[in-house]
Amino acid sequence: MYGYGYTDRTLTDDEVAAIVSEALAAEALDGRRVLLIVPDGTRTAPMPLMFRLIHAALAGRVAQLDVLIALGTHQPMSPEQIDRHLGVAPGEWETTFRGVRAFNHRWEDPATFVTLGTITADEVAEMARSAGSAIGDWVPRRPVEVRINRLVTEYDRLLICGPVFPHEVVGFSGGNKYLFPGISGPEVINTSHWLGALITSYAIIGTPGITPVRRLIDRAASFVPTPKTCLAMVVAPGSAQLAGLFADTPEAAWAAASELSAQLHVRYVDRPFQRVLAVMPQMYQDIWTAAKGMYKLEPVVADGGELVIYAPHITEFSYTHGQLLAEIGYHTRDYFVKQWERFEHYPWGVLAHSTHLRGAGEYDPELGERPRIQVTLATGIDAERCAQHNVGYLDPATVDPAAWAGREDEGILVVPKAGEILYRLRR
Repeated sequence: MYGYGYTDRTLTDDEVAAIVSEALAAEALDGRRVLLIVPDGTRTAPMPLMFRLIHAALAGRVAQLDVLIALGTHQPMSPEQIDRHLGVAPGEWETTFRGVRAFNHRWEDPATFVTLGTITADEVAEMARSAGSAIGDWVPRRPVEVRINRLVTEYDRLLICGPVFPHEVVGFSGGNKYLFPGISGPEVINTSHWLGALITSYAIIGTPGITPVRRLIDRAASFVPTPKTCLAMVVAPGSAQLAGLFADTPEAAWAAASELSAQLHVRYVDRPFQRVLAVMPQMYQDIWTAAKGMYKLEPVVADGGELVIYAPHITEFSYTHGQLLAEIGYHTRDYFVKQWERFEHYPWGVLAHSTHLRGAGEYDPELGERPRIQVTLATGIDAERCAQHNVGYLDPATVDPAAWAGREDEGILVVPKAGEILYRLRR
């Protein structure tokens, strides 16, 4: 293991450079083809610094260095967005970074993928049962084909570089998650996200250690034949600077980074709030990504309270899955589970997102749906579309976050740049 981290200060650029240099110097990469896998722009991280340091450590040593953006099913990044994301100035692709290519993960193109194997139905069932007997019964018994971007088989080494945060599906993000779902086919995406949804975001987010979903992701990653190294970043809250950086296998680097993330990215409060305003930054461009404001704050909303996602710049529920979300709307887990014959043909990842945004609750065929809290959008999406999707509406023009701030004693909490810090009740 190379690297370290702190809870009381950030790493200097020189310290980050030393970790990257030492870690990559120890790898047998001379003359090898290296694929660098990084997140898209929906994660806070000093990617320009990391990209330059990685390039400096490998230029002249490796036969080829390329970059693959792990989109999952997010929208592709434009060349201009990639340049900003990686910190590449005009003309640098032809000079400093000559020969380096940057690819979006083409998740929508079947030709993108190669099949590496199958996770058996028995394995999936065992992972589901480990989350609880009821959840084991709810996961359909079927094998999962492990498909991934074929580029991973065309290089000699995979270098994963991404941040670790509390995560609504897996517990803590990072590590092999940049492979599955980052550059994977829909099979592992749908199964892992639905398993997480059955456990519920409320229960799994910020859970330390190897959760059932992490087990599934790590099992899928075990099929990847190319050796893997991971630079797991821990970003200091409220900044893009690193509090920690760990280099090792994806499993070991993630384990170290998630321990530090649990200390830095979880904020405890003494009592729940009746109303919470999640102010979403520009890096979230639709509700599919901005729903993280709900995931990270649901635990501190009082029963019967309201969570408001404030993002006037957002005008779509999902640029990728909008049509499907218009058909199913947003509902609690039990709404789908107890009417499974109606919904099992939909992509399970979309169903999972629906439950994550709507939050905990109950469903009875006679009494209907009873969510624990109200979820309201103060965005560029109008009241009619919000109602059609089964979420509340608030005119964003009537919301002044500054006027909501400082009213914790009244049961109101405002969270600027929501989406990455997890709020929990102190026990």
